[in-house]
Order: sequence, then structure tokens, then C-alpha cells
Amino acid sequence: MTKAVVLLSGGLDSATVLAEAKAAGFECYALSFDYGQRHTVELDAARRVARATGVADHVISRIDLRRFGGSALTSDLDVPKGRELDHMAEGIPITYVPARNTVFLSFALAWAETLPASDIFIGINAVDFSGYPDCRPEFLRAFEEMANLATRLGTEGEARIKIRAPLMSMNKAQIITRGVELGVDYALTSTCYDPSEQGSPCGACDACLLRAKGFADAGFADPLLG
Repeated sequence: MTKAVVLLSGGLDSATVLAEAKAAGFECYALSFDYGQRHTVELDAARRVARATGVADHVISRIDLRRFGGSALTSDLDVPKGRELDHMAEGIPITYVPARNTVFLSFALAWAETLPASDIFIGINAVDFSGYPDCRPEFLRAFEEMANLATRLGTEGEARIKIRAPLMSMNKAQIITRGVELGVDYALTSTCYDPSEQGSPCGACDACLLRAKGFADAGFADPLLG
């Protein structure tokens, strides 16, 4: 089987993209990060999803983005609640973690070289997203070009490194529908930016509101709310 590194946050999108990679016949190596986020609920979810999907290996790498702050997810800033869906793509919200996807993809690239694997999967999309600049197709194209310039795998011509984002042009409802087709158990995931200590979603942050709209539009009940 061809190997692939899959970024796995434990959220709805990353669980779906892991299932996509698995369905495409890749041997999946899941990579998650303890990066100083305000809660570890999503890491518990990532472990559950990795076990349920059946990955070749699951690495949780520890880095400290909290040292730099700059985000409600890596500092004591309040997470915005109750925003209108139409306003979420207006500007860059305080939940954006500076350079997070660039850092995560760089770690994935390093692991891919050592496996070796020429495919890296990430569960970002540019339709239902909260204004994050690193969730755009032009960002992924630029990173892929850099990856092939900066690695032995790319420069020696053994294989072209591909950054795969199969959910890029899908909205949340389409992602959920596809995940259900692939057998994703969304009860294992965690999407909330500000969950309780027990892991229950707040229901009011941007991530929760987008998730709720996605399940409603797809016509499925969210198992986390059952």
C-alpha cells in the first residue's frame, strides 16, 4: 500500500479526510499536535478516531504555540460566541492560530520524507471556513511547490510531493454526507473551540455553529447532541 501522512485534529473534517485517504487505498500515518491549545479534548478525539479508523501509526507531536499567543485558542482571550454565520468569513477571527497549518504541514512533510510517503492529507476547506488564510487553495498550492523545492524526495525526482485536500470545495453538509457514506463515526469527534471539562460542546462558538448547520443541512442528527 502507498503510504500517506494525514493531519488529524480529532475534528469533523480531519476524521472525514482520514476516511477518504483510507478509502483511496493509502496506508495512513496520522499526525496530531499538542500545540498549547486551551483544551486537550480534541487530542482525546484524535486518539479515538485513529483507533476506530485503523491507522499504521498515530503520532502526537508536542510543540508550544501558546508561547507566542495571538489566538483565543492559545491564550486566555475569550472565544467568540453567537456570531452570525454570514459574518464568520469577514476578516480573520481571533480563533486563527498564526501559521498553524504551515507549521503542521511542515512536520507532516518531515515525517513523509522519512517513511517515505509522497502524499499528505489535510482536512481544510474554503467554503464553510471562518476566515482563515491558511485554509485557501492558493496556500496549499504554494506549500506544495515549496515542499518539492525543499526536500530530498522532491529535488531528487523520486516522487512529487502532493498536498491533498479532498474536502477543499465541499461545504459542511457535503462533508458530513460523504463521511456518513464512508462510515465515519462523528460521535468520536470534537469540533468545539471551548468545550466543557467533560468534553461537551459549547454550542455557540463558530465551530459549533458551522457543525450544527452542516448536520441540519445534510439531514442527519449530530451524535454529540443525542
